[in-house]
Amino acid sequence: MANKRYTDAATALEGVLFDGMTICAGGFGLCGIPERLIDAIEASGVKDLTIASNNAGIDGQGLGKLLRSRQVKKMISSYVGENKEFERQYLSGELEVEFCPQGTLAERCRAGGAGIPGFYTKTGVGTQVAEGKETKVFDGQEYILERGIRADLAIIKGWKADESGNLIFRKTARNFNQPMATAGKICVAEVEEIVPVGSLDPDMIHLPGIYVKRMIVGAPYDKQIEFRTVRERVSA
Repeated sequence: MANKRYTDAATALEGVLFDGMTICAGGFGLCGIPERLIDAIEASGVKDLTIASNNAGIDGQGLGKLLRSRQVKKMISSYVGENKEFERQYLSGELEVEFCPQGTLAERCRAGGAGIPGFYTKTGVGTQVAEGKETKVFDGQEYILERGIRADLAIIKGWKADESGNLIFRKTARNFNQPMATAGKICVAEVEEIVPVGSLDPDMIHLPGIYVKRMIVGAPYDKQIEFRTVRERVSA
C-alpha cells in the first residue's frame, strides 16, 4: 500500500500546482473547507486559477484568501453573497464568474467524477443560466444541457481517514466535499485524524480511498462562524 500521508499541506501539494489550473474545492460556507490546503495554495503564489466551489468563502477566510491575493481568474459558484472582495472584482471585470445553481453544481462535479460528460436538467430553463446552452425537449418539457466538471486538483476536508485514504465526513462538512473529491484528477484531503486500516466501519465510509491520492492531518482547527446570532438579553 502506497503511503498517502504527507507531513504538511505544502508538501502534499508539491508538484501538483501550476498556473492556469482548475481546482474543485469542497465545503459549504466556512464549514468543511480545506483550510490548510487553501493556505498552502496562497503561499505557493500559483495564479490564474479556475475554482469550482459552492461559494468563495468570506473576506479574508477560506477561498476569500485567494481572491484577496488575486490568484483566482474564474469562479464557478452557486452562492457568493457574503464576500465583498468577490463582488468588487466581479463588478470591476477583474474576476470571471460562472454562476451555477447549487444542485446543478454538485451534479456537474459528481457527473465529471463518474465519467459523464454532460446531462440535461430543468433547473435554469428560461433564465440567464440557460443562455448559450443546448436545449432539448423530453416528454413535452424543455431541459438544458450542463457539462460535467473535471478538475486538475480536488482539495477537500474530512473528519477521519484510515491510512489507505478511506474517509468519513462529519455532518454538514460532507456538503460538496464528496462530489468534488471524485471530480479531480488528483484529490488531496486534509482530515482531523488518521487511524490504522481496519479501524473504520466499512459501512460508514463516505469516500473510498481509491479517490484520495494524498492526505494530511490539519488539526487542530479553530471553528470559524460566518454569522454569530444570539438572542437579545431580556431585562428582568
